[in-house]
Amino acid sequence: MSAPDSPADAAGGDLEHENASQDVIAVDADDEPQGLVNRLDAHTGDGIRHRAFTALLFDENDRILLAQRAPGKRLWGTWWDGTVASHPREGETQEEATRQRLDDELGITPDQYDDLRVTDRFEYKRYFENAGVEHEVCAVLQATLHDTELDPNPEEVGGLMWVPYERLHEEPEFYRQLRLCPWFEIAMRRDVE
Repeated sequence: MSAPDSPADAAGGDLEHENASQDVIAVDADDEPQGLVNRLDAHTGDGIRHRAFTALLFDENDRILLAQRAPGKRLWGTWWDGTVASHPREGETQEEATRQRLDDELGITPDQYDDLRVTDRFEYKRYFENAGVEHEVCAVLQATLHDTELDPNPEEVGGLMWVPYERLHEEPEFYRQLRLCPWFEIAMRRDVE
């Protein structure tokens, strides 16, 4: 049982939430590391600024692969995201973390894509209902997926959808019913490629 002032109790009694046993990298506004913080603490109350990433994978026809977050996700469950989003671990580059999440969430291995690169970075803060907050310095990574064979992990991914990126980028009103995650919307809005 957790102590009364534990991160899990601060989140409303969610004593066994998996995030309570993980750390993220706290950063300053310039994405300089400030130490490790408990992942649940970083996403509770007013949050703690930390490092994150969102990866956008495209096919050879310039369609983007959107992933619906699994219903069991604590924040933004069932909302639509870019291909994957997460947090690098201590000592991990954004590219290494992205490769790992692509494999873990979608069964995508490095031989299926090329030119994985960081294309942008931004800070944002958004609250989700009464459940928590994201306060992140988020790197955006992009790559081209040549082999589109996928093996989604149902604990991470609720659904997948290929969308013409230009139409999504230029006419997002056609996709309002998808409820897009805020970090993905910001990344897309900032994309000038």
